[in-house]
Amino acid sequence: MTGCTGIGASVRRREDRRFLTGRGRYVADLERPGMLHACFLRSPHAHARLLALDLAPVLAMPGVVAAFGGAALQADGVLSIPTGWKVTGTDGRPMAEPRHPPLVLDRARHVGEPVAVVIARDARQARDAAEALEPEWEVLPAVTDSAAALSPGAPALFDDVHGNLCCDWSIGDAAAVEAAFAHARHVTRLSLVNNRLVPHPMEPRAALAEHDPGTGQTTLYTTSQNPHTIRSTLANSVLRIPESLLRVVSPDVGGGFGTKIFLYPEETVLTWAARRLDTAIRWVGDRSEAFLTDVQGRDHRTVAELALDAEGRFIGLRVDTMANLGAYLSGAGAGIPTYYYAPLLAGVYRTPAIHCRVRLAFTNTVQVDAYRGAGRPEATYVLERLVDQAARETGRDRVALRRLNFIRPEDFPYRTPVGLEYDVGDHGACLDAALAASGFEGFEERRREAAARGKLRGLGISTYVEIAGATPSRVAGQQGARGGRAESAQVRVHPGGDVTVFSGAHSHGQGHETVFAQIVSERLGVPIDRVQVVQGDTAQVPFGRGTAASRSLIVGGSAILRAVEKVVTKGRQIAAHLMEVPETDLVHEDGRFAVAGTDRAISFQEVARAAYTLHEYPAGLEPGLDETAFYEPENWTFPGGCHVAELEIDPEAGEVELVAVTAADDVGNVVNPMIVDGQIHGGLAQGMGQALLEGLPYDEAGQPLAASLQDYSLPRAADLPSYTVVMRPTPSSGNAFGAKGCAEVGSVGLPPAIINAVLDALRPLGVTDIDMPVTPEKIWKAVSSASLLHGK
Repeated sequence: MTGCTGIGASVRRREDRRFLTGRGRYVADLERPGMLHACFLRSPHAHARLLALDLAPVLAMPGVVAAFGGAALQADGVLSIPTGWKVTGTDGRPMAEPRHPPLVLDRARHVGEPVAVVIARDARQARDAAEALEPEWEVLPAVTDSAAALSPGAPALFDDVHGNLCCDWSIGDAAAVEAAFAHARHVTRLSLVNNRLVPHPMEPRAALAEHDPGTGQTTLYTTSQNPHTIRSTLANSVLRIPESLLRVVSPDVGGGFGTKIFLYPEETVLTWAARRLDTAIRWVGDRSEAFLTDVQGRDHRTVAELALDAEGRFIGLRVDTMANLGAYLSGAGAGIPTYYYAPLLAGVYRTPAIHCRVRLAFTNTVQVDAYRGAGRPEATYVLERLVDQAARETGRDRVALRRLNFIRPEDFPYRTPVGLEYDVGDHGACLDAALAASGFEGFEERRREAAARGKLRGLGISTYVEIAGATPSRVAGQQGARGGRAESAQVRVHPGGDVTVFSGAHSHGQGHETVFAQIVSERLGVPIDRVQVVQGDTAQVPFGRGTAASRSLIVGGSAILRAVEKVVTKGRQIAAHLMEVPETDLVHEDGRFAVAGTDRAISFQEVARAAYTLHEYPAGLEPGLDETAFYEPENWTFPGGCHVAELEIDPEAGEVELVAVTAADDVGNVVNPMIVDGQIHGGLAQGMGQALLEGLPYDEAGQPLAASLQDYSLPRAADLPSYTVVMRPTPSSGNAFGAKGCAEVGSVGLPPAIINAVLDALRPLGVTDIDMPVTPEKIWKAVSSASLLHGK
């Protein structure tokens, strides 16, 4: 019955019909009778003291209903927006956690920070009134770079945070690393920049808050990846209202990539204002507001050293990173550059001694937090750049050097020196598959052919491992993480045999409505079109941690599977009662409960009907067939793989053409191959964007030099080659599916492969280093500098 739609089948995404026909339901589509509209006045300065804010003049403008500044929220008891992850410094002191008011109280600390909100009858009136506000400012010196922020004498963002340092954190054995370096035959050293990225979901953030004065219930509709966490944080930590009186609904979400995980000031202000005014208020952000407010990604400055012995084995790794947090701590702001970054520096290699120091810096920029890959791309970039550089410096083959140092299949489970325990993997198999699929053996011939056309051709390799599935509880206690672990699912079988699944995970493009239905369809034997998936509503779903960290199938799917197993167990009891046989005689398969070894059987639909029919279920058994389950992982899962990038450079213009991308990935077992391919393709596009196109610089005054897509370059279809994607699974033992997570591998493995390919192409010209994004200008400067250095 489910052979062509169950686990392992490439079922077309069921949700795509409404998206492709324009019938998706987004926050911006929602209307309410008498709904008001909000517009936010934002700081034009990166760092400035707010001296005066007179709201009275705009209250007389057409259509304006109300206007509020930070003082009104403070007087009403609205608290600071908290972070969700606390870390402790190497010296044992807790990190600095300065207040983050929803609207500016005393100082604005980045361009775009919300200062006031104007609420009017329509959006145009609200915008006109907000633009008419004229706050009085005292402009202060700004600092936007982490190294500059931590330097003596830098402008201080907060009076109670010394030197703009949130935390000085470390992991690993510093003494063991020192000993390894003392005995090294060769040490490779690199200074690296991991460029700041601006996430760009198709749908900008939006929110609609609606208050019912009759019931006291407030409903917040928002573009969120995890509605339950938004409700809990907003009700319990910021507004201090009963959680039972706040419902959060996240309808269709047009992409997230991490940026829609967190609680933002706009959601907070709208919820408070709707309660104060007893009405519905909507705000829809535009693309420029997204540049100025949505959490951004990466932004590391790193010095890294790799020690090798005489045979080329890695014996020590030392990493020192300064991570830019932006002006405030976001939800996982301190966790991403520490626990989601440094433990991944072991990578796929048997390096016995590793130490990493991370200094977290506040700057006058937008907050930095999780963006697709979240710490793992940064770690892989450091490691894979080092390995290629070490191969060049020691005259070793880059492939052979990797093979020599790989964690071998027989080494698993393998505990790294920085706290992770990998369960399973075969890095050599992924490397072999990638090299074969990329035509690696014929590359030098292609390089010569390109040279005859006046082009420089390069090939780069990156082997990686990452973590997925969110933070397990046995690790979270050591790390100071709060939440993000357990997931719930409710499987409700209706009297006619149809099934509704309520999942705490929440899709923003991943295909949950299809994949989760495939799981239930196969395990219950119910046609897939009779399985519906409900998500994104705290009033319907019992609990959830949303979607992030490639956790949906691993954690959310496992919870669904447990609930299904409970349904089958209860269904077997009902079937045994109806058939008057012992439960132990029954097997459940192909949508039936059958007596083993006979042709006696009863359909799942008959059991479902009986579950709701008086006297047709066993005495002592509650009626109904509706089960809830939770799943909490004991460990991360560890996707891995090898990515190969091949490209050509025009040495005259500095232009880079990405010719071929090959990805051999181990994401464990796959439920829907088509959806997995799509996830990997999307991640590869974002990885390419970081390597060659994207980056957000700031000027000396703290003004972002890109605030629209006219100034910030995203990959287009013409920039990307056709991908070759190969699966080399080693099933994980951590969940019933054997899955590992696939959504972020493209953004993890591809950037270093591309940069390694660029340097491979430029090697004949003497270029040994270049930073992302590799623009034509950077290539021209690198070639010019190398020519001067070598006297060419």
